[in-house]
Amino acid sequence: MVVGASHAGAQLVTSLRQEGWSGEIVLVGDESVLPYQRPPLSKAYLAGKCSLTELAIRSQDFYLKQGIECLDACVEEIDRSARQVLLSTGDRLSYDALALCTGARPRRLRAAGTQLDGVHYLRRSSDVQRIREDAIPGRRAVIVGGGYIGLETAASLRALGLDVTVLEAADRVLERVTAPEVSAFFTRVHQHEGVDVRTSASVEALVGDHRVREAVLASGELMAADLVIIGVGIEPTTELAEAAGLAVDDGILIDAHARSSDPTIVAAGDCASQDMPRYGRRIRLESVPSAVEQAKVAAATICGTDKEVTALPWFWSDQYDLKLQIAGLNTGYDDIVLSGDPTADRDFTCYYLRKGELIAADCVNRPRDFMTTKRMLGQGTAVDMAALTAEVAV
Repeated sequence: MVVGASHAGAQLVTSLRQEGWSGEIVLVGDESVLPYQRPPLSKAYLAGKCSLTELAIRSQDFYLKQGIECLDACVEEIDRSARQVLLSTGDRLSYDALALCTGARPRRLRAAGTQLDGVHYLRRSSDVQRIREDAIPGRRAVIVGGGYIGLETAASLRALGLDVTVLEAADRVLERVTAPEVSAFFTRVHQHEGVDVRTSASVEALVGDHRVREAVLASGELMAADLVIIGVGIEPTTELAEAAGLAVDDGILIDAHARSSDPTIVAAGDCASQDMPRYGRRIRLESVPSAVEQAKVAAATICGTDKEVTALPWFWSDQYDLKLQIAGLNTGYDDIVLSGDPTADRDFTCYYLRKGELIAADCVNRPRDFMTTKRMLGQGTAVDMAALTAEVAV
């Protein structure tokens, strides 16, 4: 049984069949639609460029042909001793193997007024459908949070003809994940596209009668808003695992084989935290590639095949005509090397170094740089930065 119809869940049931699992497979998800791609929600789907059907990870025919049962329900309890789960429908289902792919949920904004109509979080297709209803051209949209979700949403709403303001509590957008030069670049691009980007701007409250009409900033400024979208990060959905007595620390702790602290239960995706020797710590990766790899390893583990999670982390973000591709993790970087000019160009690469060693790269509209860096990091060999920048600049 697989709990969570996420990217990880959809991949895990697929990989189980590929690994030779011949028994029953049940995929339990709490949405009434089949598993779908989530990254496009804040991009093409919000902008109306694709349908939810087009975002389906697998077709209904696939699940039918593979003998995979998809249930629309919530798992409310895991009974590890009896190897059963209790569903929100009241049914109890037995399992021989259990996989937790429960994903993550939006972190809530700690401010008054978030319950007002017109205030949205963006994580599911139903969230986007509600945002679309409010996203009428000419309306004033306030986005709380200048991370990837916030900036992607800003780009999509500008394409729909809305007046957009981004409020970021930190000193710069993308502060947690990029160098100042990259933050400045994205700020410049969004301002050029007509987005009002405010940094060091904390929201104290959202006000209105029944519907939001203003955001109140810590500075006392009142900002008119016809709709508000909150994007202040996500947090892993681990309550089910915690209640079952599994080890949890900012995610369900898994080993290199995707096993939880109970060797009969595996986990994968945004809810899972894995040890990454390359970076010297345990990390919970919020990315589709990571979820897919963990799911493949989890399926192999269930089927008795010896596989480990080893792939290099990578991510991407689409904003306007820009594709940002990120190879590796820049945690703990102490220097950067730029190829290209982010103050003038719309394509460049920012390489992150730690003690002279290349650990990550942000590549904007430079797919060749991304592939080269990803390959070099994957090989784990020393990188000559002068040679690298000379090579990718050609």
